[in-house]
Amino acid sequence: MARIKYYYDTESCKYERVKVSTWDIILNALGFLSLSVMLSVGMFIVYNKYFKSPVVAQLEKENEELLYYYDLLQNDMEAASKMLSSLQERDDNVYRVIFEAEPIPSSIRNAGVGGTDRYKEITEKGLERSDLLVEVYEKIGKLKKQMYIQTKSYDDLIEMASNKDEFYAALPAIQPVSNKELKRLSSGFGYRTDPILKTRKLHEGVDFSAPTGTPIYTTGDGVVKKIRTSFGGYGKQIEIDHGYGYVTKYAHMSEFNVEKGQKVKRGECIGFVGHTGKSTAPHLHYEVIKDGKKINPVYFFYQDLNATEYEEILRLASIENQALGSY
Repeated sequence: MARIKYYYDTESCKYERVKVSTWDIILNALGFLSLSVMLSVGMFIVYNKYFKSPVVAQLEKENEELLYYYDLLQNDMEAASKMLSSLQERDDNVYRVIFEAEPIPSSIRNAGVGGTDRYKEITEKGLERSDLLVEVYEKIGKLKKQMYIQTKSYDDLIEMASNKDEFYAALPAIQPVSNKELKRLSSGFGYRTDPILKTRKLHEGVDFSAPTGTPIYTTGDGVVKKIRTSFGGYGKQIEIDHGYGYVTKYAHMSEFNVEKGQKVKRGECIGFVGHTGKSTAPHLHYEVIKDGKKINPVYFFYQDLNATEYEEILRLASIENQALGSY
């Protein structure tokens, strides 16, 4: 029940009843309503700042989990991309070199996967992190295209490989010394420091550090083309003609185990590691020559290495250090 208010009238010397107008009632009601609204808003802000509703807490947890799995997916895609890059490098620098085929241009391997409207359906949904989804889809699309191109390349290689058994046998396809632990390759192909002149010079082969007397094996079928002994340069050396434009050279040997004109099979012992010629330590200097041009022998170490070992050999060969011999 509403409380009745009175005031003292000095003229009539009586208590008169206070009359409340409709406007006063409306103003009082509006003031009360405003105060209520302000209190409600304040409580809502405080509650949301310091207390999370079950729905909000659940959504935040789901977002954290989604970001976690997104990071895992990113890592998996990066690993797949690295493995595919390794296959592409081996394809261009080993298999296509073997079959004398041109490498696949990088403009084809790395081409885009579509126009700007390719992911329009995702962007038009107004999702808060649609950019993450688009990024993932773009990477997956690129990987799929690169894998497709790689499979087509393998199809071409299979066709080129038909009826080439003799060609395969002749190729210099293994390491010339036993190197199961991958610790003997001491210097790669390319510019290296000359051990005697101490200047940067083109190293036209690879060096395998090994004790004197370590067996040396021919890396492919062929005929012994040259056996030579010199007091400088390559020292005791052998050249084997494999046909198809391929010749291999083995230098700084201590002893020969074959004769000029002799036919040899891949893996046959042709001599032993030594310290002859301009050599600073016992080692084998090994070269691969194609049509008179010296090329990186590492690209041919594919028969006795798996993918992981091949990547490690590539890494070791890429280190710019000092060669073990001078020429």
